[in-house]
Amino acid sequence: MNVLIIEDEELAVRKLTKLLGEVDPTLQVVGTAASVRASVSYLENNGPGHPAHPDLILMDIELADGQSFEIFEQIPVSVPVIFTTSYDEYALKAFKVNSIDYLLKPIKRHELEASLTKYKRLQSQPNAGAPSNVAIDALVQQLRQHIQPTEYRKRFLVKHLSQWMPIEVSDIAYFYSEDGVSLFRTNTNQKFSIDYTLDELETMLAPTQFFRANRQFIVDINSVQQIHPYFNNKLKLTLKPAPDDDVLVSRERATEFKKWMGK
Repeated sequence: MNVLIIEDEELAVRKLTKLLGEVDPTLQVVGTAASVRASVSYLENNGPGHPAHPDLILMDIELADGQSFEIFEQIPVSVPVIFTTSYDEYALKAFKVNSIDYLLKPIKRHELEASLTKYKRLQSQPNAGAPSNVAIDALVQQLRQHIQPTEYRKRFLVKHLSQWMPIEVSDIAYFYSEDGVSLFRTNTNQKFSIDYTLDELETMLAPTQFFRANRQFIVDINSVQQIHPYFNNKLKLTLKPAPDDDVLVSRERATEFKKWMGK
């Protein structure tokens, strides 16, 4: 079975590809696309009968250049779709019907197995195939009605000497990891440890204000003083206050970072 992964995070693509192989070694990921534009191009160039035509699409809702629903407005999608998303389960529960399914991130193996089982069951039924335009329109409307704006952290309580101190998020220049410990540095160059991983912190911080530059750093937009081209299409950041280590943005995230800085 051929699978197309539509997802704009390279790490998520790698993890999903690995998970698919573990769940069903006969699955073949025939292509990936990170944007609406790239997805439309792939489907146009690999139509029914083409060796790389997908039998199933795993599709993230939020892509680099918009929402994946736009794909259905530009090209007929002739195969079943499993949406991968961080959206609230309640908002999407009604759409585990027909040829639409969804998986909440982080994707769990048993949930992926259940979705693939559903797909295989659908193939034995007449008229199984792509989600209809009506179903997609209804899904968009459902999302708009039920998904509430995320509440992000405004402050953290940290231990300093023998007391606890509240630190406003607006006073934090960046979070970073050092020897397995998560820390942050304030705009006034104070250093504190914090009992959350960077992965956990990333979900707590407003994405318009903070960016995950790499595995070691989450930076506040106001801490970025300069952006330098670096080897292999990476970016090197000058932050204030200056960190102890170089802060590099990977080649894969460089375009997203520049877009974030330019908002």
